[in-house]
Amino acid sequence: MSKNRHKLRPRRRTTDETEAAASRKRFVDYPRRGRRGVRRWLPSWRQWLGTVLFFLACATGLFAYVYATVDIPDENAAARQEANTYYWSDGSQLASVGEVNRTIVHLSDVPESAQNAVIAAENESFYRDRGVSFKGILRAFASTAGGEETQGGSTITQQYVKNTYLSQEQTATRKVRELVIALKVDRTKSKQEVLQGYLNTSWFGRGAYGIEAAAQSYYGVPAKKLNPSQSALLAALLKGAELYDPSVSAGNHERAVDRWKWILDREVRTGRMSRAERDAYRDFPEPRKPSMAGGLRGQTGYLVDVANKYIKQRAMLTEQDLAHGGYRIHTTFDKNRMQRLKKAVDDVVGKDIDPGKRPESDSDVQVGAASVRPSDGAVLALYGGPDATKHFANNADTSGVPVGSAFKPFVLAAALEGGKDAGGYYDDAGKLQSGSGAGPDENHPTLRRALTSGGNATYVRLGKETGMAQVRDTAVRAGLLKGSMAALDESFPVGSSTPSAVRMAAAYGTFAGRGLQNDPYSVTKVVKDGRPVGGFESRAEARRALSKETAEEVTEALRAPEGHAAARTGDQDRMNSAWYVGYTDSLSTAVTMFRTKPDGGPLLPMAAVGGEDSRRGTVFPARIWAGYTEAETRP
Repeated sequence: MSKNRHKLRPRRRTTDETEAAASRKRFVDYPRRGRRGVRRWLPSWRQWLGTVLFFLACATGLFAYVYATVDIPDENAAARQEANTYYWSDGSQLASVGEVNRTIVHLSDVPESAQNAVIAAENESFYRDRGVSFKGILRAFASTAGGEETQGGSTITQQYVKNTYLSQEQTATRKVRELVIALKVDRTKSKQEVLQGYLNTSWFGRGAYGIEAAAQSYYGVPAKKLNPSQSALLAALLKGAELYDPSVSAGNHERAVDRWKWILDREVRTGRMSRAERDAYRDFPEPRKPSMAGGLRGQTGYLVDVANKYIKQRAMLTEQDLAHGGYRIHTTFDKNRMQRLKKAVDDVVGKDIDPGKRPESDSDVQVGAASVRPSDGAVLALYGGPDATKHFANNADTSGVPVGSAFKPFVLAAALEGGKDAGGYYDDAGKLQSGSGAGPDENHPTLRRALTSGGNATYVRLGKETGMAQVRDTAVRAGLLKGSMAALDESFPVGSSTPSAVRMAAAYGTFAGRGLQNDPYSVTKVVKDGRPVGGFESRAEARRALSKETAEEVTEALRAPEGHAAARTGDQDRMNSAWYVGYTDSLSTAVTMFRTKPDGGPLLPMAAVGGEDSRRGTVFPARIWAGYTEAETRP
């Protein structure tokens, strides 16, 4: 027999053995062989675990890749964009001007109560977390499902990242980038830097970005003066100003009160406020009503115009510099005086000027006024027109309106400075003495009487004798601008020049200051990025423009029975304008009235403005001046 006869034939595999062998060759035993029915389709625990570990590994690898490739980007331009903020002389906010109503402040200028309220409302674990709180995200989902009030899922760091580095779009990609950047920001910035950035970039409604603009908009105070109750209301607005601004609707008010209470209570629960302090705040801190849109409406635009002109002149800043924003501009403007001056104008114009009744004479009437402190030249108040957003020319600071007889005091001052003694130049009876060009028997108004009631010929003659150039130089030394001086012809001594109301008030302030002249100024301090802008820390010393004796003699000549000194245009003026300029030791105010078309052009006649008995409208500036100064002295 051959050897092959004794070999055994291989055993044939059973069906189960064949399937088991096939399973060992498959990478994943699914559907599961060797199982019947539903169990065939249920993964084993090993398969479940492997799947979970696989996806965790993929997610970890993806996150590591994203973390390695996503850097902290540059800040959005909008996150740093600020308005220019203007302040009244008492430190309260006058206006915020710019595309974005934002004033960036340091965290040290935000009270701890405001910081605590925001942290309690938005991210209680802020000082403990790493920029991202997965527990907070899960808690937000759970609370939302249960209909409960809670913090948002995003940390303060995440919200800061969204405001500062990213857009507001709601996409998965943006959310992933937000998480990654938040982790990196938490590693590279201190918690104080993040909180400061968040408070300066957040939206509070009413056009206000940042807590400084919000404090001004809702309570009319800087952020550093917020109390804990007010701070809690501002923190409530971070949840959505359109739903929590209490002035919008009754529903908003109810939501705001509930949220305000919740935040104060949460501060107590998280140890950021004592129970005793919480008990002190039981009354809801009603914010003031929203102001109308348009920060330059009314007189505000005229004030900003004057301040900007002074800034550009003093600090050599350009329009482009100011347009970049971020300047905090402190002015000399007195809020109460501004209100009184506007009321005085409105009372007279509203009562005595009637375009509907007298369209030919009362239409297109304009008023300009300015009030200056003689001791240093500070512009305290002005009236530039009815509304800066409708009447663009600033009537208080415009040239082009002849000053008329209100110019005569400068002629008198020039004559006195030139050696003409008032007592020797005219007697009490009004007879001009030798050197006047008049004969011994010719009667003329005294220089004093000619200041206030006509007598133009007297001052034309006096101007000629003194010298027109000397008169001009005296007026300029007193404070009028050389560019506003008219030609040195026969009309020059009686007011053909066109100074502004601001300059007239300042120049008369030289008489009030006994000959010491101060240039008018409207800005005391400008701050940018926390540092003062040079040019405003000090001003030039008052200059001796007139002798003390000359200034006092002019003041005595202008003295009114009421105790102040004043000059005005009169019946003899034919220059289509009316003026009244009066002063005391502490205040010099100029008021002018004229007529012009809205689009400009030559001045229109003042004859019969306010009726035939108005004497060419000359009575109205005096009435405005009296209404303003009476309110000034009223207790």
